[in-house]
Amino acid sequence: MATKNTSSSNGNIAKNKRARYDYHIDERFEAGLVLAGWEVKSMRAGKAQLTDSYVFLKDGEAWLLNAHIMPLQTACTHVVAEPTRQRKLLLNKRELGKLFASTEQKGHTCIALALYWKGSKVKCEIGLAKGKKEHDKRATEKDRDWSRQKQRIMNNN
Repeated sequence: MATKNTSSSNGNIAKNKRARYDYHIDERFEAGLVLAGWEVKSMRAGKAQLTDSYVFLKDGEAWLLNAHIMPLQTACTHVVAEPTRQRKLLLNKRELGKLFASTEQKGHTCIALALYWKGSKVKCEIGLAKGKKEHDKRATEKDRDWSRQKQRIMNNN
């Protein structure tokens, strides 16, 4: 668990690596999160996960769904903790308008990319994305393999 604590000290809490593989990310936004006290303590301990999370837009508000924040046994003894509850995202009206327009008209998907610390506050990086086709995923994989191979060749010389 020590590795997770060190990753939260440099600002990162959790990343959604699967999103970068499955989607072309067109635009990024920074949003605040409405959290309970036990959730902040769990994030400080590195117990957050974004693998299947996405952003749901409804009634002029943005909500983070399926983000899994594991409750700490010591932090929430008197609270019934729900690890995958809906969490409200804090964005200004202009950003919300841009998100609503892109998802409805252009067919974009709104996904959570990362959770990180900005000062003492937790921020969520969300992105407007289009789904990749299967051949795009294969090309991404080939590029990644080639960059690893180049790195190995450079290290051997």
